[in-house]
Amino acid sequence: MALTPLDLAVVVAYLAGITLFGAHFRRRQHNLRDYFLGGRRLPWWAITLSIVSAETSILTIVSTPGIAYSSNLNFLQLIFGYLVARVVVSFVLIPRYFKGEIFTAYQFIERRFGRALKTLTAGLFISTRALAEGVRVFAIAIVFEVIFKTGILFSVVVVSSLTVLYTLQGGFTAVIWTDVIQLSIYLTGTVVALALALHALPGGWIFVSQLASVSGRKLAIVNFSFNWHAPYLFWSGLIGGTFLCSASHGADQLIVQRLLAARNKRQSQAALLASGLVILFQFALFLVMGVVLFAYYHRFPPGKAFARSDQIYPYFVVHSLPPGLAGLLTAAIIAAGMANLSAALNALSSSSMMDFYRSWRKRGEDEARDVRVSRAMTLFWGIALIVFALLAQRMKESVLVLALTIASFPYGSMLGVFLLGALVNRANERGVFAGAIAGLVVLLLVAGLTPIAWTWYVAVGATATFVMGWAASLLFAGGEAS
Repeated sequence: MALTPLDLAVVVAYLAGITLFGAHFRRRQHNLRDYFLGGRRLPWWAITLSIVSAETSILTIVSTPGIAYSSNLNFLQLIFGYLVARVVVSFVLIPRYFKGEIFTAYQFIERRFGRALKTLTAGLFISTRALAEGVRVFAIAIVFEVIFKTGILFSVVVVSSLTVLYTLQGGFTAVIWTDVIQLSIYLTGTVVALALALHALPGGWIFVSQLASVSGRKLAIVNFSFNWHAPYLFWSGLIGGTFLCSASHGADQLIVQRLLAARNKRQSQAALLASGLVILFQFALFLVMGVVLFAYYHRFPPGKAFARSDQIYPYFVVHSLPPGLAGLLTAAIIAAGMANLSAALNALSSSSMMDFYRSWRKRGEDEARDVRVSRAMTLFWGIALIVFALLAQRMKESVLVLALTIASFPYGSMLGVFLLGALVNRANERGVFAGAIAGLVVLLLVAGLTPIAWTWYVAVGATATFVMGWAASLLFAGGEAS
């Protein structure tokens, strides 16, 4: 069974509608504050939903059900750490960000330590965010490959081009409001798909739970055993998830940009804390979807074995849902990919503009020209991400784990630098710079020479950076202590 003409019409209508909706915000983009922060006029609840949309993306829909399908619900332990991290970022870093107006997280580092460290942290963000986002764009190709049989190049170019169009035109305001719409679509769509899958099974959830019991720990959430090599145990999830999310939400421009767009510090904190409840629900939903599909394909085996677990949910959407609804769910999956891509494009553009271009050029150019340059940067990054997505198809790992692993390498040093800036008054530029480099080296050695799980990478890198940066700052105490 392939998508019916009705399904295809729904998908095409969605792609056209969301593109036009995002592009119509162009008239509100008068200066960089409008283009990169939405003029700081956005409500906190919209920022909450945009945070969730930005951090989960199409990988959540494509890969998370596959993880539960192949194993169990242990991945949810990582989300426990995400909740703790939101408290840390809300009360340690957000107050520092709202002391004066900044556009990127790395301008805080410049204000605290100087240009060299800002260039290092912004450079780490841009390079790794572009690589990780290329993997996320490739995830869109996985969906298109299952649904349209059009090949990777066509699917990536079409969806990426449409997303670039409305992001380039509408700026950050378009990113936020399209995020709200797209999150609503794919969460609602997944709830409907879950209900239909359960309805198709004899006995519904009873059948799922019985099969899960026979299959072992299929419904297990918490595992208190300790093993440095296993990524989804309670302690690796809680500690590793706390460090990973503290870095992604406190030192990565993709999320920090949303926090900076709030009307004030309190609304920024409210948006981030509220997003924790939504993210917990969302990951639980997609993991349960994976367990239900495990039972579904036990009862209704597919024609051939799945090549990779990332294909399970898209395959269900195309082959098991009624006409019309399959198109809606397909649009929902595409929505997640476009939402995250638009967020990354605007974040990469804002950091390129504020942390590099405006630092290097002479002052005096007008805001209108800066907005035009920012749009050109958005276009550049759109093209770059298409290239990275095509390279990502050579990878065999789960796209979700691959993207998180790529991000984990620089996150450790970045988080260590931000914590030193926020918590250690005696930290200085030379000491922290040395600590950041040392933290990167330590993590590369740990990752290359030990079998430690990727969930510990950020904790290792951040701890090494913090300790060595503090010690080096004491050695350079005659420098820029503050």
